[in-house]
Amino acid sequence: MSRITTPFDARSTAAEVIAGVDLTGRRAVVTGGASGIGLETARALASAGAQVTLAVRDTATGERVAAELRADTGRDDIRVARLDLADRTTIDAFVGEWTGPLDILVNNAGVMALPELTTTAQGWETQFATNHLGHAALTLGLHDALAAAPAARVVVVSSAAHLISPVVFDDIHYTARPYDGWSAYGQSKTAMVLFTVALANQWAADGISVNALHPGGIVTNLQRHLDEAQLRFVGALDEHGNRPAVPAGWKTPQQGAATSVLLAASPHVDGVSGRYFEDANEAVPVPEPVSGFVGVAAYAIDPTTADRLWKVTLQLLGH
Repeated sequence: MSRITTPFDARSTAAEVIAGVDLTGRRAVVTGGASGIGLETARALASAGAQVTLAVRDTATGERVAAELRADTGRDDIRVARLDLADRTTIDAFVGEWTGPLDILVNNAGVMALPELTTTAQGWETQFATNHLGHAALTLGLHDALAAAPAARVVVVSSAAHLISPVVFDDIHYTARPYDGWSAYGQSKTAMVLFTVALANQWAADGISVNALHPGGIVTNLQRHLDEAQLRFVGALDEHGNRPAVPAGWKTPQQGAATSVLLAASPHVDGVSGRYFEDANEAVPVPEPVSGFVGVAAYAIDPTTADRLWKVTLQLLGH
């Protein structure tokens, strides 16, 4: 397969990527759409004519953001629905209440580097449960709605942090090994890429495209659990200990949303599925993690491992 490239790059914004795209009549769901790159993704899709639903934990904040988006985009059909990816009941409720086709699903929400081991009611490590299993349950539940739309697209917001860790199948939930917030985060993001590869294969006959991405470094609520040492580690603090609005080498939220919007709506990736993108272009596979957090790890796109993750996911979710 040849590598997919586009006219866009790390400096491109969501508005630039969506320019000229008409999404009139299309319906989109953006998880975590009330802040950060989720908000900017929702804004871009709505500005192009899509009917957007913000799937959020805090519906009061969601309604406030939706009102701002309606005013900014002129769209009066921006909706808000409750969704907590760590709570299966809210996922099932969201799926049960959805009617009609769904053209675009952006799996954007997530948690990062929780400092201590926490688990869900099922005993699942929280980051794996939220970032991967919650989105997997949502996506599987919306299959029929996606299949009912012509050329539906699923966008999976992973991270270059997948380079930190593969999925450790023998101890996914840290019942035996020491917990580390970053390795847990990396494992969850690797799982999201592997599930993308599996879904692309499983749903190819349904005309559903599924692609994953690394959005880049963006200052958002995702860093809310990081202490000063961790903020320095990821480059979010300058040499004076200050936290700039846009640290050196990082992106604005509008730039961070560009790759999500590309995969959700751009004609440049029509028919593309099962790939991993960064900076609005397909990432280069790397056999081993390299410094600088660029590229996609071979273990994250391996079809055999993806099939294993698919089976484990279905088993955990009771499918």
